[in-house]
Amino acid sequence: MRHWFKDQHMRSLLKNSSYLGASKLVAAIASIVTLAMTGRALGVIMFGVLILIHSYAQAASSLSKFQTWQIVIRYGGQGLAAGRPEDFKVATGFSFGLDLLSGVVGMAIAMALLPFIAASFGLPHEYVAMTALYCLVIPTMQAMTPGGVLRTLDRFDLLSWGEVVDPLLRVVLTAIAWAMDAPFVAYVAIWFATDLVGDLYQWWLTWRELRRRGMTDALRPTLNPRPLKGAWRFAIRVNLTSSLAAAWGPVARLIVGGLLGPASAAFYRVAATLADSAQRPTDMLSRAFYPEVMRMDPKTKRPWNLMLRGAAIAGMFASFAVLLVAVAGEDLIRFIFGREFIGAYPALIVLIIAPLLAMIAFPMPAMLYALHRDRDPLVARLVGTVLYLIIVAPMAWRFGLAGAAGAFVIANAAMVLVLLVALARQYRRVRVK
Repeated sequence: MRHWFKDQHMRSLLKNSSYLGASKLVAAIASIVTLAMTGRALGVIMFGVLILIHSYAQAASSLSKFQTWQIVIRYGGQGLAAGRPEDFKVATGFSFGLDLLSGVVGMAIAMALLPFIAASFGLPHEYVAMTALYCLVIPTMQAMTPGGVLRTLDRFDLLSWGEVVDPLLRVVLTAIAWAMDAPFVAYVAIWFATDLVGDLYQWWLTWRELRRRGMTDALRPTLNPRPLKGAWRFAIRVNLTSSLAAAWGPVARLIVGGLLGPASAAFYRVAATLADSAQRPTDMLSRAFYPEVMRMDPKTKRPWNLMLRGAAIAGMFASFAVLLVAVAGEDLIRFIFGREFIGAYPALIVLIIAPLLAMIAFPMPAMLYALHRDRDPLVARLVGTVLYLIIVAPMAWRFGLAGAAGAFVIANAAMVLVLLVALARQYRRVRVK
């Protein structure tokens, strides 16, 4: 195993992952503390309503926004590596243009549909107007272009700083609200403001780095990526893949709220937060792996070895985290959130399988994108999403919250299987030397 770390790409992967890991650890702790204080202050029902309001905006953003960071890495990263900085500028401008367009359109559609679909997600009528106002954050939510630019320029340190502002500010403001016995609307305002500030801060870090390199003209939005071959096709396929992924994140919480009520949405969020904490090591490796593998030739063994070694390291961390959450999960829920939230434990025991699946799957989409097979991750996500939407209602009605969590895990397993088959086929096709 020692010789793994002599590889330059492996060292770069671990270095960048360490930046993200540190920020993710801080963000995860701050998020859990925030949820604990909010849950104790509001109680299960009102905490569930807050989760539904936030999840609706998140879902609208995820369904409408293009994963433009992947455009910057794929076209901009390859352009910089080949000595073509103009490709990077065009890719960044195209990414920025798509972010603006999709953000505004997504916000408008989310606001227009809300009065007609709020009841389907278990959102009480008296909070529809508040949710509509919360949708104003959608255009800046989940800043995509900044993430792509900072990863492509190998500034994972700045990216990690940008990602801790939101959770740290939120936990401080939540603590103040809790101490002052603030009303429900104060917590909604805090979540809205921290979402906005966190995203704007990432944009500022990106602008500052581009200015330092004399490339601020890259932030000229455009929808005409003429020099970038297949950019629109790639953007659409990646967008569809990410939109389908939203069905398993914020949309899943809305579905649970619609099927089982706001309290179950609160329990599901608690369980998912703890399960996600076990998945953090895999997530940080995944985000560092993509730009690294795009610099490598997939016809050689180097990216494939990096993939296997990264998965092995992710497996060690994820297995430990999963074991910890599985053994101490009920005590963690009781200690952090209070006895009122013990109902989240059955879902947690099921959802804890997801980090193990993520450990297997994390390098696969990036490898397929590097092989110019952006269709395969879309097909895999489509198979998993369709399966999830088919089975989530009957499983939730039959087994309650644990059934909804089980549908999530089964759908993830199906997606991993499709990805594995596709990647094995490509490995044989390129005849790796």
